[in-house]
Amino acid sequence: MEREFEMLVFGDQGYPLIIFPSTMGRYYEPKDRGLIDAVKWFVEQGLIKIYCVDSIDALSWYNTHVLPASRAYNHACYDNLLYHEVLPFIQSDSGHERIAVAGCSFGGYHASNFAFKYPARVSYLFSMSAVYDIKPRVDDHYDDNVYFNNPIDYMPDNEDPDLWRMGIILGSAANDVARQHTEFMSRVLDFKNISHWLDIRQDASHDWPTWKNMLPHYLSLIK
Repeated sequence: MEREFEMLVFGDQGYPLIIFPSTMGRYYEPKDRGLIDAVKWFVEQGLIKIYCVDSIDALSWYNTHVLPASRAYNHACYDNLLYHEVLPFIQSDSGHERIAVAGCSFGGYHASNFAFKYPARVSYLFSMSAVYDIKPRVDDHYDDNVYFNNPIDYMPDNEDPDLWRMGIILGSAANDVARQHTEFMSRVLDFKNISHWLDIRQDASHDWPTWKNMLPHYLSLIK
């Protein structure tokens, strides 16, 4: 991407977890919003090692100053960066070949897209209040960069056997603006008989208190 890529790392050992920031967030957002504090027990016990990666949403899907094709291309560059540079670093640093990924809101999209595209490298997906259809961000444009980064489009035809051995949680809330998106993605997985947990939290909404309650629960399920 011809630019520096910043990341925060928490913990000395444990299962590697990438946390993606929310919509147009930066790598320090999970720390500043209290998400890291919410799961610090797992870090202190040496169970989880957290990698908070940066995003380029402002240059890709949310960049209305460039053509939709450029938005999709910029995200494809970000995806290549994650897979070819960030992932090998995490594998070497943690000693694990497979990782877990998590994200809230648009970070849930990033986590899901990465997990669904590379299931041989992702063992757990914790997606919270995500959207799974990127087409509204590119107007009427459609090309391979859109298709291959749009889970509701490519997942029906995705037959990678590693999808069936991934631990998948799709989290949302009763009063969540993303609830319908989450339920639709769950139906896509159901149709393919891909095991997952659709977790709809009652008396909760699309906000950080909900996600700070969800993620510790999800991490406790890692075996």
